[in-house]
Amino acid sequence: MKIALLAGRIILGAVFLYAAYVKLHAPWYIFAASIDSYQMLPPWAVQLLARTLPWFELVLGLVMIAGYKLRWVALVSGLILLAFWVSMFRAFAKGLGIDCGCFGPGEQVSNLTLLRDGALVALALFLFWFSRPKLA
Repeated sequence: MKIALLAGRIILGAVFLYAAYVKLHAPWYIFAASIDSYQMLPPWAVQLLARTLPWFELVLGLVMIAGYKLRWVALVSGLILLAFWVSMFRAFAKGLGIDCGCFGPGEQVSNLTLLRDGALVALALFLFWFSRPKLA
């Protein structure tokens, strides 16, 4: 179980680090355009999220890989990923045909992105559930 937890947290942490890296190496307004295409937030919230989310993903990825407070970091990761998944599902169901914004521009919301992000939610849930003190 310890090996599975280690592998899971490295995989999930690496995903967050890569997502942060891609977004931080592009101007923030490119990510803002991806967020705005979901048609869910007012302009001020889009700007705030575009400027802060990549930094939060960076910190989350580092803390996840380090394994610090794994149970709670996995919970936060899972909730964020679930919010991303619900947003993508909503856009897909509405037929918006937009970039997901997950790893920079160019990746359209599709069955594949929904499946990938659903698997990441499941991985975060696995880490949360099995990192309980009695099991870890």
